[in-house]
Amino acid sequence: MVDDIVLTAPLFAGLDDETATALAEAMKPVEALRGDVLFHEGDPGDRLYVIREGKIKLGRRSNDGRENLLAILGPGEMFGELSLFDPGPRTATASVVADAVVMELAHAELVAWLKDTPSVAGHLLQALARRLRRTNEALADLVFSDVPGRVAKALLDLSTRFGEPVDEGVRVAHDLTQEELAQLVGASRETVNKALADFAARGWVRREGRAVVLLDLDRLERRAR
Repeated sequence: MVDDIVLTAPLFAGLDDETATALAEAMKPVEALRGDVLFHEGDPGDRLYVIREGKIKLGRRSNDGRENLLAILGPGEMFGELSLFDPGPRTATASVVADAVVMELAHAELVAWLKDTPSVAGHLLQALARRLRRTNEALADLVFSDVPGRVAKALLDLSTRFGEPVDEGVRVAHDLTQEELAQLVGASRETVNKALADFAARGWVRREGRAVVLLDLDRLERRAR
């Protein structure tokens, strides 16, 4: 039985139900716990992944040990496809943030599928373009936005994918430590915590461990601009 959430990945876009199901069934499920690493930056890139359950972070580490998070991905999202179009070492490390099940597909098998259904390549390229657009926006934010603005924008972005409506607003179970959230924003943990404390004092958010309840979306959206 193939989960519907897996079939929402760009890999399956444009395929009829029978073909999509056959492709999904050809993928191998991999279970991983928080802290596990699926691949390291610099490893050979020979397969792509679709997330069925859990959350995955993509990050890069500098020579002095500092880490920058490029993205937090959840169910239905895909990663590792870049090396299909540009063979070479992995450009980031993929680690498990919340216990996960991912579906993996070796590139040799994917290439065989693409020969029969070349339209899939177009959807994969669209997914890459969306990721590049997000990367460009993140770079612009680092230059033009202050830390509170970046924190507000990160919370709103996480809410669109991981948020659940509650009576008071939207609860976002991001599963990130304070350090990981700071790495995602591109700032120190102290500065990010100060911004979150200010948001909480203003009644915009309420912190709940590795989750946050967004109480005033309008104010956060204005602060993110």
